Amino acid sequence: MKGNENGGLQQIIDKALADMGHDRASGGFDPGAVNLAEFQRLTGLSRSRAGTLRKKGFSCVHGRTGSRAETTVLTGFEDELDGLIRSGATNSSACFDRIRAKGYPGGPARVKEYIAARSHLAPPARRAGPSRGTGMRFATEPGEAYQMDWGFVDALDPAGNERRMACFAMACHHCGTCYVEFFPNARQENLFIGMVRGFVVPGVPRRVPTDNMRSVVVRRGADGRPVWQADYEAFMRCVGFETRLCEPYRPYTKGKAERLVRFAKGNFVAGRTFSDITDLNARALEWRASQSNRWRRSSGTVPADVHAASCLPATREIEMTAEVAMRLCPERKISFDGFVCYEGRRFGVPCWHDKPTCRVNREGEWIHIYSADMLAEIAVHAASRGRRDGSRPDQWAAASAPEELPTAPVTASVALSPAPPRAAGLEKFDFERRC
Repeated sequence: MKGNENGGLQQIIDKALADMGHDRASGGFDPGAVNLAEFQRLTGLSRSRAGTLRKKGFSCVHGRTGSRAETTVLTGFEDELDGLIRSGATNSSACFDRIRAKGYPGGPARVKEYIAARSHLAPPARRAGPSRGTGMRFATEPGEAYQMDWGFVDALDPAGNERRMACFAMACHHCGTCYVEFFPNARQENLFIGMVRGFVVPGVPRRVPTDNMRSVVVRRGADGRPVWQADYEAFMRCVGFETRLCEPYRPYTKGKAERLVRFAKGNFVAGRTFSDITDLNARALEWRASQSNRWRRSSGTVPADVHAASCLPATREIEMTAEVAMRLCPERKISFDGFVCYEGRRFGVPCWHDKPTCRVNREGEWIHIYSADMLAEIAVHAASRGRRDGSRPDQWAAASAPEELPTAPVTASVALSPAPPRAAGLEKFDFERRC
């Protein structure tokens, strides 16, 4: 029997001996004086098992019960797990995936027990505010609603400086298919980029429940209807969906997106190291694909399969019009030294582009720079460049180029007087003064 079963059996044995008038803990206890027939009746054990227990002094607890082996399957991975726990990664599934990639041969149960025994290493969690009452869960039809939300995470760069990143999360309310992407900030242009990319594969739903964020709604009118932000209203008409504003401080109205943000922080971000935001998004792409294709115990389904069978036929494919393409390529000003800033990094623009602005877009591991009217591609850069500027050989004019002409009309003038006469020959020497 296992340790917990032996402990329960020992309690039954001690109670039966006490009912028979024997105290096993006393020094004068005689196992031979115990009536085995009565002991069998009180415990329900067989005659052979009762005889074996009498030979052992009616003790069924093994001498090594509670002791642990010197080496286990987790030996050599304790430091890795302790580091993950200290960084806030207390999700056993995420920790199991990390150490399994490094050669861990065991299963997730031992990892879960290890994390539970060392929960004191985890940083203290923030307490949630008081609840505003109960609410009723509601269901939606396939392809009816995608919930979206922003989350924020703090990351350390190679220099040790802490930087804050924004996590855009979108989840299908019917099946739970998720989309996650990271941005340097939560500006409106990044909101449009995240929504368009989130609509490409799963399709465009009929409506999107979201918070009352400034990039979406300005205020409420006298009749209670929302006054949309002008650019967001144009974006809704361009893509073709409706927006439903949720009640403030009521995360239950879009719980799937709220839970997705928390799940991404605890399962994906915590304890993970990355070189830049492009590398992080590449790993997030693999992570969200694995999560959408994983069987969910709560629903008994695979979200990706349910979405492909039910939700995708009910949605509408996004049309990549010129206006939508411009939403994916935000406009940037070109600096005096020929750089544009995008996602916290600077990329060079060729000197032959004489316009003051351009449009920038990231596709995978490449940064594409287009003209302001999106008619021509100006330059292409590798996105994974760390914090260094991405310059180009043709970014500056050649050294033999003429000097820059004055940009303003010249109004200042100087008058030149004739040079004074100079003495010639010996006349320039004053001999009389020396006499």
